Amino acid sequence: MKKSFGAKNNNINLAKKRINSQTALRVLKRLVRYIFEAFPFQSVIILFTTLISVGANASGTFMLKEIVESILNVRKGNAEISTVLISIAILICIYLVGVIGTFTTQRLALNISAGIMRTMRDQMFKHVQYLPVQYFASHVHGETMNSFSNDTDSLREMLSQGLPQMISSTLMVIGLLTTMLILSPVLTTLVIGMLILMLFVSSFITKNGRKYFIAQQRDLAKVNGYIEEYVEGQKIVNIFCHENTTKKSFDELTEALRKSALSAQSFSNIIMPILNNMSFISYVLTAVVGVILVVNGALGTDLEKGIAIMIAFLPASKQFSMPISQFAQQFNSILTALAGAERIFNILDTHLEHDEGYVTLVNIEENEKGEFIETLDKTNRWAWRHPHHDGSLTYTELKGDVRFESVTFSYDGERNVLNNISLYAKPGQKIAFVGSTGAGKTTITNLINRFYDVPDGKIRYDGININKIKKTDLRRSLAMVLQDTHLFTGTVSDNIRYGRLDATDEDVKKAAKLANADFFISHLPNGYDTWLTSDGANLSQGQRQLINIARAAVADPPVLILDEATSSVDTRTEKLIEAGMDRLMHGRTVFIIAHRLSTIKNANVILVLENGEIIERGNHETLLEQHGRYYELYTGLFELS
Repeated sequence: MKKSFGAKNNNINLAKKRINSQTALRVLKRLVRYIFEAFPFQSVIILFTTLISVGANASGTFMLKEIVESILNVRKGNAEISTVLISIAILICIYLVGVIGTFTTQRLALNISAGIMRTMRDQMFKHVQYLPVQYFASHVHGETMNSFSNDTDSLREMLSQGLPQMISSTLMVIGLLTTMLILSPVLTTLVIGMLILMLFVSSFITKNGRKYFIAQQRDLAKVNGYIEEYVEGQKIVNIFCHENTTKKSFDELTEALRKSALSAQSFSNIIMPILNNMSFISYVLTAVVGVILVVNGALGTDLEKGIAIMIAFLPASKQFSMPISQFAQQFNSILTALAGAERIFNILDTHLEHDEGYVTLVNIEENEKGEFIETLDKTNRWAWRHPHHDGSLTYTELKGDVRFESVTFSYDGERNVLNNISLYAKPGQKIAFVGSTGAGKTTITNLINRFYDVPDGKIRYDGININKIKKTDLRRSLAMVLQDTHLFTGTVSDNIRYGRLDATDEDVKKAAKLANADFFISHLPNGYDTWLTSDGANLSQGQRQLINIARAAVADPPVLILDEATSSVDTRTEKLIEAGMDRLMHGRTVFIIAHRLSTIKNANVILVLENGEIIERGNHETLLEQHGRYYELYTGLFELS
């Protein structure tokens, strides 16, 4: 029974190894196809120049045989010295052509590797822009960034050195094998036997080493992700005095990386000495057997011809093992690059955000008959354009009427975050959500933006099912002010203009005044041209939030979402921000999420959520009279968690 179980485990391990080999081969094939699609002309030239290099090497071997025969004939008086000189000149020309071919191959390989890296990074960055929010929620940012840096760098190294070396080595083996077969089939059989043994050893080491290189890249991504996360949150680490704990966790990650890297490098470093020694053994055996054949007259019709064949064959046999050694030298970079390429292709293969919407947002104006006419001018009036099967178009004016109809939603398909939610927000109304953490407040705003699609129920926007609205147009009609602000490197004006890239300087200043941000911006060293770095580290939290509100104001949306916009600032700054938000909310449909209940007293409707359900609804006064959960929250009898 034990023997059977062990055999079963061995079969499983063999199956895993085959799968790994198949994966590596699949990634390599895809990578080669990717290169030829991106740089078809240069790739063909590389193959051509590689053939020239290999051909020159094979031709040089034959010329060496001719030179030796000519020298021996000169010594016997059967040839002139000029014959030898001509043969040497031809040999020099052949090797010169080979050098030019090799140089051209390497130069083009560098161009292609740099071009591929640029193309691949551009494609990845473009692809990442349109990945669903769920992808970023399930992947550490550092791991994704690792693919842009370490994975692409290892791939560049392989493309500039490893892959050309693989192609050259393969063609060289074919060329040298043909040359040796012509010179001596017997000695060639001996060399091939040693080569098969070397291939077996190389294959064994490669198969066992690949898993360690994959582990090395995985552990490196974890270390990079950890560094990014904790460098960004270093202030929090210092506040809670977790330096030692953080260092301990980092030590554990780096220790795992050290072990996987040590295992990977061990396999990489042992293969070269082993193959070199086997190459020397092959060379000695070939020389011994060759001498015996020469003495017995088995290599030529006479002694001189046999000596010439031996002198030409021995360098060829030595070179024949060089491709294996050269491949071994690139073993480390090739395995690392293939592991990195697999991670890159996994990102590129991740499905983009699904969007079947066909209703778009356009500027409109009214004609004399009161009909909506689409225009390219900025009229501050918008409409939803509906295309129909017969080619006609209808327009629905954008007002900001948002309704949830029996919406049920789950992130993982198992536990519902929202259960049969129904609500409506008429144009210009302020709807506030209150509830404990995890009650489903932010999920509602995520669904309005179509960061996730609703499997059960419907969300209507101005009477239109939002699944029919293109996501980009839907999100253009919305603006969000989040608790966690993010400012980009650039001027204050650039950061405000991010809400609407075609906004003029006048629009930017108007939005800043609306958000109550103009005063402090005007007192910055360079006003609106003040340069911000490190997420606006040179500004206070309140100032960053005011710029965030100004960014939403310049977008001028009919629907506004405020998600804990004032929870991280002091009371004085909160009143300043609230004043800016009050002006921004005027005339708009607004959804407010707030833990500070003082900020939502003026809301038209307050919805109290618990476990994904609306347990109370009404305005501030009505809910207080009910003496329910809202009353407990407001009076402090129950605290939000």
